[in-house]
This record gives sequence, structure tokens and C-alpha cells, in this order.
Amino acid sequence: MKFRSVACAVAGFTAGATVLAACAESTGTGGGGGGVGVEYGASIEEYQQAFESVDPIVIHTQSPAAKDASGGQHIENYARAVSEWSGGKITFEIVYSNGVASPTESDDAVQDGRLDMAQVMGAYEPQEYPVTFALNNASVLSDNSVIVGSLSSNAWPVDVAFSSPEFLSEYEDHDMVVLVPSFNSGSIALICGQARNDLAELKGQSIASGSATLGTQVAALGGNPVSIGYTEYYESLQRGVAACAATTLTAGRIAGIMEVAPHVVIDPEAGFVNTSGTLAMNVDVWEGLPLVAQQLMWDRLDVFIEGSMNKIWEGTVDASATIAQFDGSAEPFADDARDALIAKNEAIVDELADTAPGGDEFVSRVRDTSAEWKATVADLGYENSVDYAGFAEWYSPEKLDTTAFVDALFDEVLLEHRPS
Repeated sequence: MKFRSVACAVAGFTAGATVLAACAESTGTGGGGGGVGVEYGASIEEYQQAFESVDPIVIHTQSPAAKDASGGQHIENYARAVSEWSGGKITFEIVYSNGVASPTESDDAVQDGRLDMAQVMGAYEPQEYPVTFALNNASVLSDNSVIVGSLSSNAWPVDVAFSSPEFLSEYEDHDMVVLVPSFNSGSIALICGQARNDLAELKGQSIASGSATLGTQVAALGGNPVSIGYTEYYESLQRGVAACAATTLTAGRIAGIMEVAPHVVIDPEAGFVNTSGTLAMNVDVWEGLPLVAQQLMWDRLDVFIEGSMNKIWEGTVDASATIAQFDGSAEPFADDARDALIAKNEAIVDELADTAPGGDEFVSRVRDTSAEWKATVADLGYENSVDYAGFAEWYSPEKLDTTAFVDALFDEVLLEHRPS
């Protein structure tokens, strides 16, 4: 049986005898994707009982952040929940701070067995993942508001991806199974050393931009897109080499750049292309899991999604507080800049009719689905009670419970694809 064969071989060089012993034990009963499953909605006691005859399983993954940091809570909380619900039969070996592979190489690490599961950034490789790249570019359709936008932008791409066989097949072609097709870290903002929100203030300014599509949006605003490594943002902004960086508030907070660039522009109606990740798993490892293990890992994706959203909220809180501390500002675009970016975004989406797999049908689907999920989120009772500037003072976990959102995403999208 091929379950864990590659991953365990690598573990022998990296994690020692304990992991090897666990790997060896996992080749016992219940392998090969077979065995008895449980119904969706099963209790923790029912799951633990179902795991009594299952041999120990170790899943190797990595987190983008340091241990216990908010930027990795979606991974750590997910691993903790799966382990608890399995009665300790599934455990995770987590390497922190992307210690196994960089985001652009994580797909290779899953393919060759260095990782069993990882956050894959397919949009960085458009030749390898053309549908992912197209879906990523379509993110310019997302609402960028602090609450409704953050939720809906993490729902409609998931819906589109699971309704697009060509999306799933491009990961299958790379020996991976998709668990969560798309999740982001919040909307992209312009984080600047000075307040700049209209075309005159942005004209000719150097703006750090992380992708080609983002660069075209910056150019449409009159700015000069420049390629600057994430780790160089702080010094570039401090020295004036770049006037702004186009990145998420969470990333800006982690990089510490708001100390030197506390002026943020983020507009609910006109947003930048956002690079999303995909949670994927090595196909041999996945297919070798007992059915009940597959089902548990699927059902507890609710914890992963909740953690991913909480990461956005906490990053926004910290960013908002830092903006206030350094006498900064958080504002939308002026009318002329908003209009220019909306026009560019429409051109980006229209171009997908010629370049994206599925063409016009794909474009129609992303337009309809993005609008539908914005309405769904509002119907669930979520609203933008504050804007980005006041979010830190307003927010508490009790005020922004994502349970209804996660339940809706499961009921309308994920449940149909649950292993059975």
C-alpha cells in the first residue's frame, strides 16, 4: 500500500524514530480510503468511537507563521481539532515559518512528499495552474469592505472552484487533492508614507506590487509599479524608495511597515487583485487514509476557515491600532482614482473571457457567484457596522461570530464534496 510511503521516507531524515514509528503503524487496518464512515454532523464522541480501530496517522504540514502566532492559527487550530476529534489517532507534525518550502515551492513539496498537506499558491505559476490564475484575477470583483467583503471574498471563489472541474483537475494533474480551493488574508490596501488617495497624489509614485496584474492596476492609477521583496518593504518605505506598498493589512502589520507608512487606502468598491492560497494534500496520502479520517479532516475544515477569518480580523485590529498610534489614516479612494480602478478591473475581467479556461461562461459564473455570496452574507445578518478606521475599537469575537457564515459555506458548497 502506498499510504505515507514517500512522506515517511522523508520523515526518516527529518523527524527521527518517533515519527517513523507512527508512520509504520499507519499501514494497519482501515487504510486505502476504505472502512466505515460516519454521518455528517457526528458528535466528537461518535467520531472518537469510530477511530478506536484505526492505527495512528501522522500528517506533515507547515505554517506560514511562528508557533502560536495569529498568522498561523488557521493551521494550528485545525490540527488541534482534528487530533482531538480523532481521539489522538491523527496527529500533525508542523514546521513553522514555511520551514520546509516557500509559498512558491509548496506545491512541489506536497508532490515529492516533503509535506503531506500545504497552503499552495498556484496563482504564482500561471502556466502550471491557469484556472487558479484566472480565478485569482477575478478577485477584482470582490467587495473589499471590512466585514461583508472579507467574508464574501472567502466564499465565492470556493463556490466557483468546486463548480469548475477544470480547477480541481489541474491539482489532480499535480498529484494533489483540494480541500479548500481559495482563502485570502484580507483585501489588498495601499500602505503609504503619506496620505495619497487621488490620481494627482498617486501620479508617478513608486508602489511595491507583488504581481503582474497588480502592477497593471497600479499603472492605471498613474503609479509606477516596482518589484520589491516583501522583506525589503520597511526599508524601501522608510527611505522613500517606494511611496506605498500594495499588500494586505495583515502582511503590513507583520512586516511592521505601518510605523513608517501609516496612511492606508482601501476602498470597498474598488479593490486590487488578491493572491489567494489553496489548502491541498498529497493524493497518495489522502487516498490511503481510512474513510473516517478523510471525513473528519473534511468536517473540521470549519475550524480552518474560522481561523483564516479570525486571522483577518486580528490583523485588521492590529493594523487599525497601529495607524492610530502613528497618526495615520484609513480612507477610500477619491472619486477619480476609484473610477480609474473600477474601469481597469472591468477590463481585467473582460479579458478573462478570452484567456480563462471556460471563457465567457467562466466570466459569467464569477460575476454571478460573487454577487450572490455578497447577498448571502448580508442575509445571514453580517453588516459593515464600522469601516477600517474604527474597526479596532469596535471589534470583539462576540460581535463577529463566523459560525453562521461557515455553516452556510458548508451547506451550500463543501458538503456536496464530503468523502463518502
